Amino acid sequence: MINLSQPKSFSIKEASATTGLTEDTIRYYEKIGLLPAAMRKDNGHRMYHSDDIDRMKLIFCMKKTDMSLNEMKPFLKLTNGGNLKHYPELYEKIQSHKENIKNQIQYLKRIIDFIDSNLERTFDTDQKNCTNNDLNISRKVKKKTTEMKS
Repeated sequence: MINLSQPKSFSIKEASATTGLTEDTIRYYEKIGLLPAAMRKDNGHRMYHSDDIDRMKLIFCMKKTDMSLNEMKPFLKLTNGGNLKHYPELYEKIQSHKENIKNQIQYLKRIIDFIDSNLERTFDTDQKNCTNNDLNISRKVKKKTTEMKS
């Protein structure tokens, strides 16, 4: 029979697989205080719950946006029920970070557009410049190269 009163727990291996953080990284984040100390089983193994997993996912996402670990700490302190709007300085920092991310996205979109336009131009140029005569010359060069090797 399943015990519904016990929340699901995750081993460090399962937490790592679920969040994308390595086991060493999870231990390090505990050590520096980004994650609370893990509960332990009788055998001493770490045990995480869904709140811990959510926090790890949040750290993972913040890290992917180039937020430093020190910059994260004040925000992570609020994830335990604090309202960011009650902390105008932190609210402004996260809004600024969000704008930086939006700017990065726009910049990356321009890079993709540039690459796409160059790919199209290169493909179109190759198609226009490649004639049957060019193909015949290419075949002759390959044939002569093969004959020279023989």
